[in-house]
Amino acid sequence: MTMFSASNESRSQEVQAGQEDELSLIPGWSVVLAVLVFAAVQYLFHVVMPHQKHEMLPMRVLMSYSWGTAFASYVLLVGYVSRDVKRRRMSPGIWMLIVVLMPGGIGAVVYFLLRQPLLRPCPHCRTEIASSCHFCPQCQFQMAPVCGRCFRGVQITDVYCTQCGHDLAQDHAPARLRAYSD
Repeated sequence: MTMFSASNESRSQEVQAGQEDELSLIPGWSVVLAVLVFAAVQYLFHVVMPHQKHEMLPMRVLMSYSWGTAFASYVLLVGYVSRDVKRRRMSPGIWMLIVVLMPGGIGAVVYFLLRQPLLRPCPHCRTEIASSCHFCPQCQFQMAPVCGRCFRGVQITDVYCTQCGHDLAQDHAPARLRAYSD
């Protein structure tokens, strides 16, 4: 029971670390610009276009906060894409034009659908490969645990293959790919 709770805690810490890593991609200029855009929308709603009927004030405040949040979120999204596109080794100029110029956030949706996978270096030969690869195509270094019979990916904590039922302890996987020692 304690091993199960410890694994859940480590998974939640990994998820939180991944989310913090993604949030750190938003540049400071984007955060400052988002705050300025939000403030400008509030100024527009309450100073430039003041309300005439006081009974409509709650609706006007709700609309100003909604539009301000929407525009500020769009600015944060543009900032995120500006950093993420470089991390994925894609053309920054083209993608920034697509994200900014396509109306209604459609450019951001297109970006998230078509973006390249993250690459990671092989620890053995430093070749850049996709995160989903189980073996390095240059040096055949095993990056992730696989079943020795059906060669499908398995979890590091699995004892048996989930596809064919093969006993994974018989595969003689490298020690760095086993969670439990024999």
